Amino acid sequence: MLIVMKADATEAEVAHVCDVITELGFKAHAMPGATRTAIGVTGNQGAVDPTRFENLPGVAEAIRVSKPYKLITLDLRPEKTVVRVGDATIGGDELAIIAGPCAIESRAQAFAVAEAVRRSGARFFRGGAFKPRTSPYAFQGLGEEGLKILAEVRDAYGLKIVTEALDESGVELVEKYGDMIQIGARNMQNFSLLRRAGKSKLPVLLKRGLSATLDEWLLAAEYVMSEGNYNVVLCERGVRTFAQHTRNTLDLASIPAVRRISHLPVVVDPSHGTGKNYMVIPLACAGVAVGADGLIVEVHDQPDKALSDGAQALTLEQYDQLIQEVRPIHEVVAPQPVA
Repeated sequence: MLIVMKADATEAEVAHVCDVITELGFKAHAMPGATRTAIGVTGNQGAVDPTRFENLPGVAEAIRVSKPYKLITLDLRPEKTVVRVGDATIGGDELAIIAGPCAIESRAQAFAVAEAVRRSGARFFRGGAFKPRTSPYAFQGLGEEGLKILAEVRDAYGLKIVTEALDESGVELVEKYGDMIQIGARNMQNFSLLRRAGKSKLPVLLKRGLSATLDEWLLAAEYVMSEGNYNVVLCERGVRTFAQHTRNTLDLASIPAVRRISHLPVVVDPSHGTGKNYMVIPLACAGVAVGADGLIVEVHDQPDKALSDGAQALTLEQYDQLIQEVRPIHEVVAPQPVA
């Protein structure tokens, strides 16, 4: 059920509708827009009678929603969501750049990369403290010590920290040290983790699963939002196919496909999407060209010595080149403000 308020509806009228929804045993999700507020109704196991809401003060109409998702759709919010991470944004006019090493290996490594990221004008620093690796013998990350290094990076350079949580207790640690919770591809359908992230006050970066369809990816975002956290950024990071020339197949068609359905911002990960250092810049440019709101890229000061995913990491010089190439493309394709 979707309840659309009148353009002149007051805050008190919106609150009253939310109270009625709650009294009926459902959950209300008020989403203010540019011209009106829409309220999504979740928690109902069957159809809800729209006449129960149509005569409430301030209500324009009540609409039954037959789609599997209710909160991520343009039906609820026609305007694109801008996710705010402190004074930085994803989904706004600026191209969001999230850059840093795959894993935090040492303070010296993190600070060397952070210096280059800040110098480039990017606002976000990525780095894994907990690494879900295919092999149990591979480097698993520094754990909380890595998060402490990330917090030092934020204090020193003013960058917003994006880092992965592997489980519910991991969310608590990211809340303590970070600014944005990353849900990795392997955890996209870890529903208890999604619900815990949905209760957090931190924004969520949700990566597409290794073999996830578009609907499965969007429904994972719906899990987070159904718990009340509406600050979700989708991340296309490639899916597994028969291709042998890349680590994954970066599905750039998913960007316009999501745009037709959802108001959530979308970023592209050309590092995991290709797994090949030399492919990252071309695919980053392509991602921006098809309308991505940002990029998340892996950068290392010494990729040949990286403990995780060195083959796809950019050198500091290559990262500078990427910035120089993608920003002019964004200026061309981004919608221009009306004078």
